[in-house]
Amino acid sequence: MLTKLPSGLLGLVLASLVAAYMSTISTHLNWGSSYVVNDFYKQQIDPNASEKKLVMVGRLSTVALMILSALMALALTNALQLFEIIVMFGAGTGLIFILRWFWWRINAWSEITAMFSSGIISILLTFTPLAELIFNPETGFLPGWAKFPLIVFTTTLLWLLATYLTAPEDSQVLRAFYKKIQPGGPGWRKVLIKAETDKVSLVTEKGPWSVPSGILAILLGLVLVYTALFATGYFIYGQYLAAFILTGICAVAGLLLARVWKKIKVTIL
Repeated sequence: MLTKLPSGLLGLVLASLVAAYMSTISTHLNWGSSYVVNDFYKQQIDPNASEKKLVMVGRLSTVALMILSALMALALTNALQLFEIIVMFGAGTGLIFILRWFWWRINAWSEITAMFSSGIISILLTFTPLAELIFNPETGFLPGWAKFPLIVFTTTLLWLLATYLTAPEDSQVLRAFYKKIQPGGPGWRKVLIKAETDKVSLVTEKGPWSVPSGILAILLGLVLVYTALFATGYFIYGQYLAAFILTGICAVAGLLLARVWKKIKVTIL
């Protein structure tokens, strides 16, 4: 695109790249700062901090994160390394980001442990000889494909230890969360039983748990999107057999998704 487009459209592409770059940076800096302020400083250090103080902590943490990320960027040799770090970090923290909605025992220290351990492991496997020692085809003791399962297993083990070594959230916080979110599922059964014993009603939505149907809808949506993308590519390159097969799978996934989505809407209503 950069070599074929005329001047006007080339400027538009350049502006879009700059906008995408800045939006990604601002999103991640604000995201990281919100974790520092809301999940760490306000929860563990100063629960009674004023809004003015929280804003100051947010600004300082944003600057600190920007400096640390700039130093890390200087240590990188190519963009692929950064992509691998992001993927490894997501692999380590993905499980807890999902389970925190469905298991009452997870607390702030669980998430902090998961984020720090996943980040540290990702950096070690990128900037130290550790990856070569573990995953080298000739001298390592694990195959290359085991990198992400190892990160998930290690991070999960560490945040589980942190979860059971620290105190759970206060029962009032857990009950307020359940009443507002209505997460449902077996992971909150203990909280519900204790609330019923204390004659406190937490369930405001009647009907079956919609999460299993939601997970099925996610999987069908993934099949729908990716088969549509690859089918388009195969049509462009003239590989019609593969294109028609993927188009058929895409259509079936779309029909099934529509049926599941109707079921979810009926359950919610």
